[in-house]
Amino acid sequence: MDDTVYENYKRAGKIAADARDYGVTLLKPGARFLDVATEIEIRIKENGAGLAFPVNIALNTLAAHFSPRHDDQSTFKKGDVVKLDVGTHINGYIADTAITVELETHVYDTMIRASSEALEKAISVLNVEIPLSEVGRTIENTITAHGYKPINNLMGHGLDRYELHSGLSVPNVGALGGKTKPKDGDVVAIEPFATDGAGHVTSGQGSNIYLCSDSLKAKFIRDSKTKLLFEKIITNYRTLPFAQRWCHDLFPNGGDIALKKLSFLGLTKHYPQLVEAKGGMVTQKEHTVIVKEDGCEVIT
Repeated sequence: MDDTVYENYKRAGKIAADARDYGVTLLKPGARFLDVATEIEIRIKENGAGLAFPVNIALNTLAAHFSPRHDDQSTFKKGDVVKLDVGTHINGYIADTAITVELETHVYDTMIRASSEALEKAISVLNVEIPLSEVGRTIENTITAHGYKPINNLMGHGLDRYELHSGLSVPNVGALGGKTKPKDGDVVAIEPFATDGAGHVTSGQGSNIYLCSDSLKAKFIRDSKTKLLFEKIITNYRTLPFAQRWCHDLFPNGGDIALKKLSFLGLTKHYPQLVEAKGGMVTQKEHTVIVKEDGCEVIT
């Protein structure tokens, strides 16, 4: 990894960590999801980074993949277990980080500690000599030692330029990952999830988060408004995930209809919400690291 790329990742990581920590201060009963997401995204941009994906706010049994619509009036409640996931990029080089906060109660302190300690231990063992299955086993053993289950079908992931999920997958259980080893210079997001439920997630309703999936089909767009929205999406978000509310900002009149047409044509993918299969509570902790010969460097 050359010095310029390294510095881009480091700066993205610093801004992501700041946004995550700032977001925690906004998580209070009565606060609107929309206001929290918007304020965090504004802070990221004011600090000089781009948005690698919409701010994700996953409550309680929802493990991941939800961002509020432009008209969402939902508010946080006392006792909510909130997973806050933020991503930044500098010139396409991405940092991804997440934290879990329980609002004004302490029922799930141990589960929050389980996912946090699993992340710390995974980081401590990750290096170019260790198979990723061993990282997954470390996560699994740490979470089960606290009396919970890791979510076996959610994984950490490699990060590449303008690519949020690339290359490596970092499992949360020892049965996955095989003999694959990371290489010096790999950039990886590690994200243990703990639950008191089934230990896996299923797909739920739409998340309000989208991704452009096949620009080759753009020639089939006949409606001028839909074509204009698609061009704006490609220009502004490239290959990174984007939010329904961002499209509403780009195209206040008719944005939702145009977005639905793009999905129908297969030009965008709508991410599903990921829900714990048996309605278990879920906690998460995530850092982005740069793999090195003697270990890894946490940048978030």
